[in-house]
Amino acid sequence: MTMLNKLVAAVTPTESDAARKEARVKAQEAAKPGDWLAMILAHHEAIEAAFAATKSASTAAAQTAAQKHLDLVMTAHANAEESVIYPALAGEDHGSQAKTAYAEQATAKIELGLLKKLKPLSPEFMEKLEHIRAAVAHHMYEEESDWLLELKKQASAHDQAELTKDYSVEYDRYMGQTKESAQPPRFGSGSR
Repeated sequence: MTMLNKLVAAVTPTESDAARKEARVKAQEAAKPGDWLAMILAHHEAIEAAFAATKSASTAAAQTAAQKHLDLVMTAHANAEESVIYPALAGEDHGSQAKTAYAEQATAKIELGLLKKLKPLSPEFMEKLEHIRAAVAHHMYEEESDWLLELKKQASAHDQAELTKDYSVEYDRYMGQTKESAQPPRFGSGSR
């Protein structure tokens, strides 16, 4: 882990699992079926599953495939939030939250790029993967416990509908508009 990564890890508050769960439940209660918040929460769960699949892969080929899926869902989700949700946050007088969110996601994208250079299953790979997962979990907690709920409260009904439509378009644009690409890879005997 680089000195910068160690510094970031040291100053990033770590929430308890109970606090994360409570924030998720609160956000789910605020979401409406099919709205932008419900989509974001589903994507957060898909990202968590992709991290778990990458961590638990038992072969280098399986870990590489899982990592590619993680990259795909993380990038699609981040691009949609950065294009639609964070500008809306800034427009509702939450500019500092939007800037923090952009910075956190940019850092995660950089770290995921660096992860590709490490040997699958190596201790260095696993350490960096966990570092990224923890930072992303903290980012999701910030969104679910506060930022997204504020946007949900403040945006008009018309703006909520626009956010839903625009977020979906941006996510699907990156995912290639296929539901299959949103599914985690299936792992067989380790060969692909």
